[in-house]
Amino acid sequence: MLPKLTFVLGGAASGKSLWAENLLVSSRLEPVYLATSRVFDDEIKMRVEVHKSRRSDRWVNFEAQLELGPVLKKLESGQGVLIDCVTMWLSNHMLDENDIDAAQRRLLSDLKSCNAPCVVVSNEVGHGIVPDNALARRFREAQGRLNIALAAQADLAVFVTAGLPTVLKGQLP
Repeated sequence: MLPKLTFVLGGAASGKSLWAENLLVSSRLEPVYLATSRVFDDEIKMRVEVHKSRRSDRWVNFEAQLELGPVLKKLESGQGVLIDCVTMWLSNHMLDENDIDAAQRRLLSDLKSCNAPCVVVSNEVGHGIVPDNALARRFREAQGRLNIALAAQADLAVFVTAGLPTVLKGQLP
């Protein structure tokens, strides 16, 4: 059985999304995919198609670029939701110049009150060099704070590198 909140962290193209998908499918819950990406260029469109092509017809699919609460409130205990990913969700909020702290509080509250187990995917962006522009530095800091908050609330936290999971907190089901 999946814990209430599983936090899956990793670098870009680390295999974290595929690992999270497999974790959810192996739980035998009805898999729900909550996509957060805005498709604004061909590269993102291609990445979205790759993610879609991996999922069978068993998956129930939703899209929510900013407010995840309405989808999370609909879910039932026999379902499990994969949110992929909160990095894109955060980018959407930053590009729209929303109150990041308030959005993060709502997200954490919505995850806590969700009736279904949640698997949340995020990028670790703090391993690289210091970005050369203010927006990128603000994003890196906001992503770090969000990751810290999600890891603190999570029952299970996993770091994925080269498709391999390392448990940071809790135990794999």
